[in-house]
Amino acid sequence: MLADGRKGNLWLLVGPLLLLALVSMSVGKYAGPSEIAGALHAALSGQPSDPVLSTVLWNVRLPRVAGAILIGAALAAAGATYQGLFRNPLVSPDILGVSGGASLGAVIGIFLSLPVLAIQAISFAGGLLAVAAVYAVGMAIRGRDPALTLVLAGIAIGALVGAGISLIKILADPYDQLPAITYWLLGSLTAITRLDVVSILPSLLIGLVPLVLFRWRMNLMTLGDEEAQTLGVDTRLTRALLIAAATLITAAAVSVSGVIGWIGLVIPHIARMLVGPDFRRLLPASMISGAAYLLVVDMLARSIALIEVPLGILTAAVGAPFFLWLLASGRRAWL
Repeated sequence: MLADGRKGNLWLLVGPLLLLALVSMSVGKYAGPSEIAGALHAALSGQPSDPVLSTVLWNVRLPRVAGAILIGAALAAAGATYQGLFRNPLVSPDILGVSGGASLGAVIGIFLSLPVLAIQAISFAGGLLAVAAVYAVGMAIRGRDPALTLVLAGIAIGALVGAGISLIKILADPYDQLPAITYWLLGSLTAITRLDVVSILPSLLIGLVPLVLFRWRMNLMTLGDEEAQTLGVDTRLTRALLIAAATLITAAAVSVSGVIGWIGLVIPHIARMLVGPDFRRLLPASMISGAAYLLVVDMLARSIALIEVPLGILTAAVGAPFFLWLLASGRRAWL
């Protein structure tokens, strides 16, 4: 009965997500709900509409909503995967250096005054290279718990990457490059375009395929290496494949949005409370919840102040108190 109820909870998440997507398209300084609804109705019915409203709807609001859904889902899926693989509720997509590596790549691109697409490409490559370095170091150190070794290697590589970012910030032009670097590191969907959304789709799909196909092995990996090997799972290959998949989707998301923290840490905990720890339900629940959460945060970023608030500030302001409550309440749904 509990399993059936939790499966029902999963389907109940889809409706609010669709409603939030519609509401998000109508939030902004220009063009309210009635104008956006009119432009959407005109477009669907083939009637002529205000070209300015059409531009706002199709070139600004819709890419932003789609980007929030994809990026929120990607970060939450990666967080659920990392937490299960390392059997640690404090693990997030940042722990293996993917966010730091992507940040360093973007900072280098901004420092060199490269085009936006080049900055995104370097950011994507930086995230992948950082995790590859972490995994190479972790595999070179034998005789220890592989999960713990990877976490410690990720902390070390992350510190080196952080030092590189700090050095470039010191060298950057304080009137042009430094503000751009700082804003990117705080995360935002302000400049996201339809091209950005299309460009990250292949990486997200390729990364999600192993997570879906190996979802039952993921459940076994949460038991520990010895138990999983006893049940016939090649833990080294499975861990490498799942880490690569989670890293790919995280790097793709971060490359277009900047660093948006706490989603990969907090959202999987919420999903576990709703549907339980079974990865077959946890993965889609985390993705839906992550998408809905980022939609809400993005709406707040656009509406609570005269200027747009960076997403990283809001996700930290909301996520940190929730996580403290989670720790204080003693909830252990991740086990």
